[in-house]
Amino acid sequence: MRFSSLQLVLMAAAGTLALGACTPAAENPQDAFFNTLKEHCGNAYAGEVTIGDEEADAEWIDSDIIIEVRECDDNRIRIPLHVGDDHSRTWIISRTDMELELKHDHRLEDGSHDPLTMYGGSTFTPGTATSQSFPADEYSKQLFSELGYSASIDNTWWVEFPDADTLRYRLVRDDREFQVDIDLSETVEAPQAPWGWEDNYRYE
Repeated sequence: MRFSSLQLVLMAAAGTLALGACTPAAENPQDAFFNTLKEHCGNAYAGEVTIGDEEADAEWIDSDIIIEVRECDDNRIRIPLHVGDDHSRTWIISRTDMELELKHDHRLEDGSHDPLTMYGGSTFTPGTATSQSFPADEYSKQLFSELGYSASIDNTWWVEFPDADTLRYRLVRDDREFQVDIDLSETVEAPQAPWGWEDNYRYE
């Protein structure tokens, strides 16, 4: 039996559709990353500085570091970061249809915003299921400039899962690299409530 050109094209298209119907679409790497992080919601973990400057990062190096994956919903995860007796920091990772965003929410001890707060950036590429990078956004660059942190304008932050038992936070720019590795293999007791958190998180 001979087929016309049109019939051959239609048969090829049908075959492609059938193959697509049988092959599940790969998960968006940002969704996979976000969902992996969300699996740890409700847990606290200890970490340590694995790359840093002995002088500039002395407080971090000498202190107990604990993160809490404390509050999660479908599009936002809030992770308080405790460095010794400093309970001022919260990482916020949010997702939209187009990107992931990392923000650093810094609070004073009374719960009000530190002048240097809500800086961070959004992803420029899909990244991978285990690694996402966040170059400083325009808001952050302007904030750094206004507050005298001009060296931070070129910051890029990385949040990664180098293996199943480690969450890695990295800050990279020219002549500066800082890295904290969080041990996910064992939970720890969470410290006191972070500054700015009460019965409910005060996000304003």
